[in-house]
Amino acid sequence: MIDILRDESDTGAQGQRMGSMVYDVLRERMIRGSYPPGHKFTVRGIASELDVSTTPARDALNRLTTESVLVFSGPKTLIVPTLTKAELRDITVTRIALEGTAAEYGARNPDEATNRKLIDIQRVINENLAAGRYHDALWHNKEFHFAIYNLSGLTGLLSMIETLWARIGPTLLNLYPEYAQNRQGVHNHMVAIEALIDKDPAGVRAAIENDIREGYRKLRNAVSVTDEL
Repeated sequence: MIDILRDESDTGAQGQRMGSMVYDVLRERMIRGSYPPGHKFTVRGIASELDVSTTPARDALNRLTTESVLVFSGPKTLIVPTLTKAELRDITVTRIALEGTAAEYGARNPDEATNRKLIDIQRVINENLAAGRYHDALWHNKEFHFAIYNLSGLTGLLSMIETLWARIGPTLLNLYPEYAQNRQGVHNHMVAIEALIDKDPAGVRAAIENDIREGYRKLRNAVSVTDEL
């Protein structure tokens, strides 16, 4: 692994904690689509933005590079990559398998509070879509999906899903405005909620898998993907 401009400051437990904090912040922003493909990062830029030293900023960027969330575009610059059609398909196939499993296992642990939370989140998503606030809609879309997945209690599975979302998140903005106009994602979410209320794990899994597939069909147009899933 390449370490950009390695220095020896902020070593030890405190430095590791700061590096993890910066990593968590950046990965969460990636997951929620805060940075578009092509967005550039430098160690000093992140250190300044998050008010940390260069060491935790560097460590966080190196971790994100290891996970293929970021790629080098120069000796000191990283960017959010534009996914190729092969990468998009690979991520989507894996998401269907992992998120379908998380949704099904989550639905085996029904929780009335979570059902109410999902209804509230979807209401906010609908309001944002109607107002053309697509970035805000994506931000809450993550809340919706993981409210279901978290019910599974499968922390290792959730970690893998989050890494996939960090890779696909920047591309999801390409769904809009078309995806907002036909409201297919809204339909899939409502089907998932109804299946949760009905205690139907297979139905929840099918709704989430359909949501991922239909999003893929919209995204593939941007990269001329022709494969079916």
